[in-house]
Amino acid sequence: MPQLDTSTWFINILSMLLTLYIVFQLKVSKYLYPTNPEPKSLKTLKHNNPWETKWTKIYSPLSLPQQ
Repeated sequence: MPQLDTSTWFINILSMLLTLYIVFQLKVSKYLYPTNPEPKSLKTLKHNNPWETKWTKIYSPLSLPQQ
């Protein structure tokens, strides 16, 4: 029965680890990390709604003249 030749295992494992390391570094280097978070201003922005510019009168039942 022939003996298993293990003379090339070291170079194969070493080259595989080196290749995996390089591939991982390339993947990580292409990732875009977000910038440092900055606090948003707490000032509320006023949004103009179309109905706010129009004159409207709302009649509630309590404000109607008594009959």
